[in-house]
Amino acid sequence: MIVFPMPKHPSDKTGKPGRRVTLADVAREVGASTITVSRALRRPEMVSEGLRQRIAAAVETLGYLPDPAAQALASRRSNVIGVLIPSVTNNVFSDVLAGLYDTVGGTAFNVQLGNTRYRAEVEEELIRIFLSQRPAGLIVAGIDQTPASRAMLAQAECPVVQIMELGEDPVDMLVGFSHRDAAQAATEHLLAQGYRAPAFLGARMDPRSERRHAGFRAALAAASPEGAAPARELTTTEPSSVRLGGVLFDRLRERFPETDAVFCNNDDLALGAQFAAQRAGLKVGPEVGICGFNDLEVMSAAHPTITSVRTFRRETGETAVRKVLARLAGEEAGPDVTDLQWKLIPRSSTDRG
Repeated sequence: MIVFPMPKHPSDKTGKPGRRVTLADVAREVGASTITVSRALRRPEMVSEGLRQRIAAAVETLGYLPDPAAQALASRRSNVIGVLIPSVTNNVFSDVLAGLYDTVGGTAFNVQLGNTRYRAEVEEELIRIFLSQRPAGLIVAGIDQTPASRAMLAQAECPVVQIMELGEDPVDMLVGFSHRDAAQAATEHLLAQGYRAPAFLGARMDPRSERRHAGFRAALAAASPEGAAPARELTTTEPSSVRLGGVLFDRLRERFPETDAVFCNNDDLALGAQFAAQRAGLKVGPEVGICGFNDLEVMSAAHPTITSVRTFRRETGETAVRKVLARLAGEEAGPDVTDLQWKLIPRSSTDRG
């Protein structure tokens, strides 16, 4: 991939800015046709290493800057893969981005990132903006778009991959796992360990968290002779944090003192709950079980170590990009729905000894 430097302004002998450097100028500099230079800039792998180096040197010397709008008009798409995620600070999505960027690196494509901030109206506006720029592909977190957003994605003239979820009706392609099934399995693990009064702690409560909540309820309903929904649950729309996990755990014990285990909708809450339990003098594992979700690195570093549901976030980013690249190359992109699954990682926090 040729990396373009900041453009130098061509000037006449007076030092005043001159005309814009064109592709034809670069072609004359290297003694090649404009078609060959254009091909080298768009698909570097299609020309020799020696020519790539000469073109890169000419681009730097002349200060040539490609016109993205013209490129998009000529090819009906740009070389940008748009990515929409709800948070740029959440470690879960940081891992997704790591896999995504690693896979894009070395190709002719670049990433343009949009942060929806968990707001459907922001996502809708960003989809509109991204599609107006004729992206090569679009990767969008989640399956809960507004009707307007879904309609725009369905009409997009590029590959679209929804990520981090499973569903029966993807817009185009889907890469993720079942949050509900994973949460149900985690709750069943708590019950199998002998905990009789598990509770649910949830923050933010975006659609993925709601599905984890539903999985928790399904496990308890199946285990109850009456099939009644559990009453021990505490949720908030506040953003998740370790501090909030401790606050929610203390409130939960005040309201439901019989609670002997908690399933948290993410690892931040689980770590905060463990700190709060330890401050209260409870033995984590024997006296109170704690389970998180996503299995961030801190879960295996905490003391005691914390049980969590491992999700394959880096692999999600890698797989999504590979599907887009395969489609663009006219190759088979695999199934429309790719289930990366999940894995329950039992640790000391749910070991009753």
